[in-house]
Order: sequence, then structure tokens, then C-alpha cells
Amino acid sequence: QVQLVESGGGLVQPGGSLRLSCAASGTVFRFYAMGWYRQVPGKQRELVARISSDSRTNYADSVQARFTISRDNAKNTVYLQMNNLKVEDTAVYYCNAALMRDNYWGQGTQVTVSS
Repeated sequence: QVQLVESGGGLVQPGGSLRLSCAASGTVFRFYAMGWYRQVPGKQRELVARISSDSRTNYADSVQARFTISRDNAKNTVYLQMNNLKVEDTAVYYCNAALMRDNYWGQGTQVTVSS
């Protein structure tokens, strides 16, 4: 069983920055692909960014060049640096760990972008 705990969400003004963290326990972290997803009420959860076990990354078009995903295998943690935040980035952000058939989710952290 894998436990994922997100932190770092909050309220920020448009143009501001936040860094989300996701701490993993209960597994060999370095083998897992890690991802950040987000969801707003009434919509499907969508991929924001993903980083493979060998640190290859991919991003949703809407966040490209503004968000950066990274991982620290020594700390069992994945990060999402979010810059130039927009109102439409408001959502609950979820951390995901995936390896073959294993798929785990954190409890989510709220990000609200508002003036």
C-alpha cells in the first residue's frame, strides 16, 4: 500500500506562485511514475503534469512553460512548481503514483487563484 500526502495548496492572486509537494511512503518510490492531476466540480479529473521513474516529463498544454514537475527520490517526494497562476488553475490538485497495475491517489489539496 502506498500513502501519498499533498501539501502546499492555498489562496494566491493571479500571476502568483505556489509549490505543491507530495510525500510518498510505503513503497519503493523511485520505481513509480508520479503525476499531478486536478479537478473542478462537475468536470473530469485531468492530467496536469507527469514525471516518469527516469525523470522524463510531460505537461498539459494549458500549463506548459508555467508549471514544472520534479522529483527527489532521496526524499520520496514529488513537487509541482506553479508560476504565473491564472484563475482557471483553480482546482483540487491530486498526486498520483503509478506502476504497472498499481495506481494510488492522495487526498488532494485546494488551489484557489483569485484577486
